[in-house]
Amino acid sequence: MNPADLLAPPSPLGFPAPYWFMAFFKVLGFSLHAVPMNLWYAGILLAMLLWWSGEHGRTWSTRLMNRMPVIIAFGVNFGIVPLLFVQTAYYRVFYPATILMAWFWLSVIGLLTLAYYGVYLYVIALRAGNVSRFHRAVGWISALFFIGIGFVFANGLSLMNNVAGWPEIWRNTSISGAALGTALNIGDRTLWPRWLMMFGLALTTVAAYTAFETAYSGHREGEGYVRWAGSFALKLCAVGVVWYGITALWYMLGTWPHQTLEAMFAMPRVPLTVLTGAGPVLVLLLLWLQRRGATRRVALATGFAQFGVVGLNAISRQLVQNLELAPYLNLMDEPVHTQWSSLIPFLVFFLVGVGVLVWMVMQAVAVNRREATAPSPGPTTG
Repeated sequence: MNPADLLAPPSPLGFPAPYWFMAFFKVLGFSLHAVPMNLWYAGILLAMLLWWSGEHGRTWSTRLMNRMPVIIAFGVNFGIVPLLFVQTAYYRVFYPATILMAWFWLSVIGLLTLAYYGVYLYVIALRAGNVSRFHRAVGWISALFFIGIGFVFANGLSLMNNVAGWPEIWRNTSISGAALGTALNIGDRTLWPRWLMMFGLALTTVAAYTAFETAYSGHREGEGYVRWAGSFALKLCAVGVVWYGITALWYMLGTWPHQTLEAMFAMPRVPLTVLTGAGPVLVLLLLWLQRRGATRRVALATGFAQFGVVGLNAISRQLVQNLELAPYLNLMDEPVHTQWSSLIPFLVFFLVGVGVLVWMVMQAVAVNRREATAPSPGPTTG
């Protein structure tokens, strides 16, 4: 069977927007989604572990988990944007891939719902000062569910590109030609390094967040905590950089075909490839400057640097995806019939949404500054 025969048929309507427009918002949307996503992907697991690591570790765990419901809300909502443009621009491979693994793909809804409610249960108990064994178990389950969601998404997004493997997967998970929706892409050698590489990137994101959050609101916990947080962020980022580096090399040298490797290490793509690989080292250096305590300017630079690292990864991944799909799909051949009635409302609501988010962050920073500079109440006299 020719794998191309399993592609979805081209839409007679064509693309509703130029490909560059959809690719831009797919990458931007994923970058905005990936930052909070990384915080729950690795952060909840770390919060559960550090609850037992002493006073400062428990303080860090408490501070992160208190903010986790809002972090998840931002991440889920920003995740709509890249998913929308994946479905629009890559519909010919997205829908066949998710049909092959339909039950696992649909399970994300249930896993996310349970994990989100689990985080709320844990945080309610945390704020009430009554974290029981039951609540700790709920926290662990939520952490594992979020990691499971990441594994399902890694399967789906890698299966989109594994067109050559579709016929065998379909034959092994179908009855009389009807797909059962029970496939996973675990036979694809790109799956494991991609999934693990994202976890390494998540560790560096949690480290950058720790420096940023400590610089802007952590001083109320005392200088001991500030020094501990600076040291912890540096160590965590170092682990993340090593993890990311090993899995990135595995992904590139162990799974990329010769044509993809040659294309990504030739002009004009090679500067992007190098920057994508070396970017986390810049974050590590910035955290080294804050190892004895975070400063706001350097912490802000660290946050922007980490966002840049995530963005570079998204851009590089987009280029690699197009190279992998090139034998089966040429997105530039799709006709374009621009649908302004959809694009204009999308742009308006996207800009308004980002503006509201920026305003909310600025308000939170302003409140933290006022609390940090407010004089301590004097002793009460009777």
